[in-house]
Amino acid sequence: MTERPVSNVIRGTIFVRDLERSKAFYQALGFIETYIEIELEHPSATSIIGFAEHYPFRVAILKPPGPNFGMVGLFELDPRQKAESLPVAEGPARIGEVALVFYVADMMGTLTKLRASGASWSPEPEAFRMEHRSQLEVCLRDPDGVLLNLVETDPAEQERERPELDYAEKRDG
Repeated sequence: MTERPVSNVIRGTIFVRDLERSKAFYQALGFIETYIEIELEHPSATSIIGFAEHYPFRVAILKPPGPNFGMVGLFELDPRQKAESLPVAEGPARIGEVALVFYVADMMGTLTKLRASGASWSPEPEAFRMEHRSQLEVCLRDPDGVLLNLVETDPAEQERERPELDYAEKRDG
């Protein structure tokens, strides 16, 4: 086993308003396998995320088929938890915001499913051009206002191990 100082991103965790609605949205994106769905009852679950008072809460961690990384954790805190609730973001990216980026094989098919599953902001995709490639892209928001960036390209590209421009040079040469 190779010694690594850090793993790939294992999962992004999103604190959601409605677990079932968010599950349906991310399943429509292709996160069709459930890694775990559980109610976290031990007080460590809330203390780790910064709360002194404990209330059990529901969690669903979804993943696409394949290895257990790049997953989406959906955490629905108990309404009694005194958690600040951010307003649902709308429109374009904001400074300090994180975007979740996904490769999709079929932009329009995926976008149609996500719009039907509660995308809260969803403009039309457009061609994103760089010197070495062009692909269809769009940014949209999930039901809680989380920013997503969809890139239409073969999802297998995530398995590449060299820098992006190494592949472009091979195509050109």
